[in-house]
Amino acid sequence: MSAAEREVLAPSSEEEAAAVVATCAGAGRRLAIRGGGTRTGLGRPATADAILSAATLSGIVFHAPSEMVICAGAGTPLADIEAALATHGQQLAFEPMDHRVLLASTGAPTIGAVASANVSGPRRINGGAARDSLIGIRLVNGRGEIVKSGGRVMKNVTGLDLVKLVSGAYGTLGFLTEVTFKVLPKAEQAATLVIHGLDDVTAIAALSAALGSPFEPTGAAHLPAGMDWSGARTLIRVEGFSDSVTYRLDAIGKLVATGHRTERIDGTDSEALWRNVRDAAYLADPHSDAVWRLSTAPTRGPEVTAAISRQLPGARWFYDWGGGLVWLSTLAAGDAGAGVIRAAMATTGGHATLVRAPDAVRAAVPVFQPLDSVSMRLTEGIKASFDPEGVFEPGRMYPAV
Repeated sequence: MSAAEREVLAPSSEEEAAAVVATCAGAGRRLAIRGGGTRTGLGRPATADAILSAATLSGIVFHAPSEMVICAGAGTPLADIEAALATHGQQLAFEPMDHRVLLASTGAPTIGAVASANVSGPRRINGGAARDSLIGIRLVNGRGEIVKSGGRVMKNVTGLDLVKLVSGAYGTLGFLTEVTFKVLPKAEQAATLVIHGLDDVTAIAALSAALGSPFEPTGAAHLPAGMDWSGARTLIRVEGFSDSVTYRLDAIGKLVATGHRTERIDGTDSEALWRNVRDAAYLADPHSDAVWRLSTAPTRGPEVTAAISRQLPGARWFYDWGGGLVWLSTLAAGDAGAGVIRAAMATTGGHATLVRAPDAVRAAVPVFQPLDSVSMRLTEGIKASFDPEGVFEPGRMYPAV
């Protein structure tokens, strides 16, 4: 059954959502979870009888600027959250990616989906991932029970940390109804140092030196030559008070860019540059290509891409997180390069996630990093404890999860 043919269930309250889930569990109905519908192409194609929508569970429950905390219904558009925070000079620290560019999807990203998929961006190297800022959740488990974990301060997260467990589970453990995030003040200024002409190995060494310095970069990426019809560019972003930004950016330039052409980019140009890095926009076209997200030790990123490119000559890539995150595109034919990519990752360490590919490929190829037998048993046990009847997102992460 296609997504367009499935019944959409849109509970207007948490209690109604619990009743819907309990009824579906009793009837053996399987549910796909949706927020704004912008990330339905992530993970394996789940088989479900109906769609459980969070769209009506929308609105900011509270925003305490002095405590730097915001709580909202899971279906609240991310844009609403960011607008509310901006009025108080605040922001989500982890700079969540917008998958619409890469997946050619429509709709409005929601804060619940950000929490569910642990969606983070370039600032993760400095501000942590989404799950690091997520301090409270409310959800409906597969029994139709309402579960609360965490609160509005970090010290409320005690015992088994369900907040961190649920973030990154892609809806397989429960239906999020409410999320609470810690936020940070928005910097007065952001500027980017661009170093031109570095090869991958030299660029990653420069980024590593910058990240190891006391000057606190909040973005560290490398675009190889030809990525956007220009030469190779190594990007280092610094944020803070204006005088501090200037001092730190100059110091980083002296530390890592001696003998190379550099420029400083400010304002909307800098924002646009990092938005493209955040959203992997450099690999959006051609849309027929598969796109992978590789996580490895930063200094081994060039080794990974070199090994892959020797066997997949059409591969393209760029680096984020100082080289620890590699965005890579391949032809979507066959296994979309899965065998080659995972063999390379086995040598260097890390994991690979297939972010974009046709449904047939995502159904046939492990989308998430294959688990060893012990880890898979643990994963299946966690799934069974939250969702014993397998109501939520059947097969979204692994065939049994």
